[in-house]
Amino acid sequence: MSGRGGHAVVLLAAGSSTRLGQPKQLLRRDGETLLHRAARIALETRPAVLVVVLGSDPTAYQAELQDLPHVTVINENAADGLASSLQVAARQVADHAQVLVLMSDQPALTAVHLQRLLDGARRSRSGCAATRLQGLAGVPAVVPGHWFTQLPQSASNAGFRARLRALADDALLLLPADGLELDIDTPQDLAHARSLGLLDP
Repeated sequence: MSGRGGHAVVLLAAGSSTRLGQPKQLLRRDGETLLHRAARIALETRPAVLVVVLGSDPTAYQAELQDLPHVTVINENAADGLASSLQVAARQVADHAQVLVLMSDQPALTAVHLQRLLDGARRSRSGCAATRLQGLAGVPAVVPGHWFTQLPQSASNAGFRARLRALADDALLLLPADGLELDIDTPQDLAHARSLGLLDP
């Protein structure tokens, strides 16, 4: 693979949590917000840069990250979909050979899972690795940085999903989800995560 040495990380945290009714990024596990936890875990993979994508009202979230080395980028158009957040991160990461993309609302996230994705992507024919969610490729995932220069301009919530899922089975490393199927979008998701001990009451 070509590109700058060392991997980059893009942490997507610009969502408005409309269905949940409260900022999912500020939910806590073991006293730590999900946003800080995801950033901290991502940094355990020793990236060249951690880029955190926040929405148009970032103040509370920036305060949560002030003790962690990162670059913040603001997506003023977060309501347009996931692709818009990837687009605003592109300038920071497109020249890296590997970019690890993750969300802030998966309370079962572990550094071990992220490292296995990075290691697997280096070995895969496509340079990609993804998490198997409901049988299909999803995030967290690792993609080549140049994919960020080829995002569709139209609003989309798909991000790189369609491109990952179009890869041949033998070209892509797919890791078991290990609990990452549970993301926090609705009050029902929140109650379920708390019942499993993945979120504080």
